[in-house]
Amino acid sequence: MSECTVFRSASLRETYTKIKHKSGLDIYVFPKKLTTTYAIFATRYGSVDTRFKLAGDADFSEVPDGVAHFLEHKMFDNEDGVDSFARFSAYGADANAYTSHHRTAYLFSCTENFSESLAELLTYVTHPYFTPESVAKEQGIIGQEIRMGDDNPAHRRYYNLLRALFHGKQIYTNICGTVESIAQITDQILYDCCRVFYHPCNMALVVCGDVTVEEVLTIADQHLPMREPVEIIREYPPEPESVYMPKITAEMSVAQPMFSIGIKDPCANHEPADRLRREAAFSILCEMLFNKSGDLYNTLYREGLLLGGLGYGYESNPGYAYVSLNGNSHDPDAVLARIKAAIADAQQNGLSATAFARCKRVMYAEFVRDFDSTADIADMMLDFVFADVEPLSYAEVLDSITFAEVEALLKEAFCPERFAMSVINPIKEG
Repeated sequence: MSECTVFRSASLRETYTKIKHKSGLDIYVFPKKLTTTYAIFATRYGSVDTRFKLAGDADFSEVPDGVAHFLEHKMFDNEDGVDSFARFSAYGADANAYTSHHRTAYLFSCTENFSESLAELLTYVTHPYFTPESVAKEQGIIGQEIRMGDDNPAHRRYYNLLRALFHGKQIYTNICGTVESIAQITDQILYDCCRVFYHPCNMALVVCGDVTVEEVLTIADQHLPMREPVEIIREYPPEPESVYMPKITAEMSVAQPMFSIGIKDPCANHEPADRLRREAAFSILCEMLFNKSGDLYNTLYREGLLLGGLGYGYESNPGYAYVSLNGNSHDPDAVLARIKAAIADAQQNGLSATAFARCKRVMYAEFVRDFDSTADIADMMLDFVFADVEPLSYAEVLDSITFAEVEALLKEAFCPERFAMSVINPIKEG
């Protein structure tokens, strides 16, 4: 029997239902009377999961870099020769997929034929079909994708920042793998990884739109396979508190230098509730320090050190976390020096309580705004579900963050030795 639990937030005036399906899959149904219905079916399996075993296995298995992403490409193939994209198109649905460091997700949006589209999603993701010939063909396609990424300045800037910040190869290696690593992938490796990671108990389905729990549950009952539960054991190397190197530079065809500054946060292994609270506090702190109306940004822009905007955010994952700042500047080193000086000044003289209250309201408003879109709701739900926290609780957590808490985080987290920078410079003439 499947079990249903209803979650409500009085302050947000939102409700969703969690279904613990008899297959082992966690299903989240978020009714929303909007035009578009959105569904996302995801597995807790990403590019970092290269060394693993099932409980009871004697030895760990180790697979080449890029298998998770390779699987994402191949899952749309079917034994009858019809690509699942073609089926979604016939239903009038827009389908897609993506792979990150820690998940692989398959999704669609539609305005009609929801039941048929959801049935297709659950069917093709749980019934893989690979052949040696199709794998060989895909190796050429993904190899071209990897080479195109290597020629993309923003792509290179991102991975160089990860390389500078982190010691662990699993973190900084391209999600797609390398041309050499994907050449080692076989159809058997793909089947083995599907058997481990594409088990319903390692996955989640989120549906948001003008749908009912009964409708989703009926389709799930018809199309989800029943399998014995498994326990996956993953092995990641420990990540030191120090950065790997303070700076990495590269030359590419860009008009002006591009930079990414990272501040490593070594406190990434807390319990889920603690991680959520830390993420909320970091979001407020980053808004206070780096927002476009703040003193730091305006000083950098007025003095010509910033050529355009300054992107910023906090990324938290199992085992590692960091703040990143991205922009363009003729002098990235001067930008880094100014940012360090501004942070040191704030650590010495304190933050503004007024700015804290304003930025906290901004972050709360951004969270509430996500509930206006079925895609934003489903993506947000999946983020929280895979972080092992209750999604609607974030509003209360954000509201409960105190000024003293954020000031303490500023002093504890922004240590000069935890800074690293990636710079893409224009190619020197001659």
